[in-house]
Amino acid sequence: MSQKAVELILMRQLASYLAMPILLFDPAGNLLYYNEPAEAILGRRFDETGQIPLEEFYSLVKLTAEDGLPLPLEARPLVIALQKHQAAHRTFRIQALDGIVRRIAATAFPLEGQGGRHLGAVVIFWEESRP
Repeated sequence: MSQKAVELILMRQLASYLAMPILLFDPAGNLLYYNEPAEAILGRRFDETGQIPLEEFYSLVKLTAEDGLPLPLEARPLVIALQKHQAAHRTFRIQALDGIVRRIAATAFPLEGQGGRHLGAVVIFWEESRP
């Protein structure tokens, strides 16, 4: 197992104490962690999923735009945070492992360490009520 930056370790610890759903990714897009509130929306415990590559994560969840069309990678907040190193927000629909389609609002931001080190990204999301 590779050594993780202390900032990632601390972010994971913080996420584990918060009541909002949070996903933590490394710079390559590998899912490092998601907390218990995220488990309820994703339909699987993190202990069952573990750390997985971004492609595998996106194979577990189906993201669509509000109109029902597939949400392009470049429009996803996480991808923007990882590739452009800037925060992004979007509302979309997600169908996770439990098969339930939910309307989600997600904000992703890059994790930047001292000296300009790019450490990955964090996604904070929540289920929005139906209009």
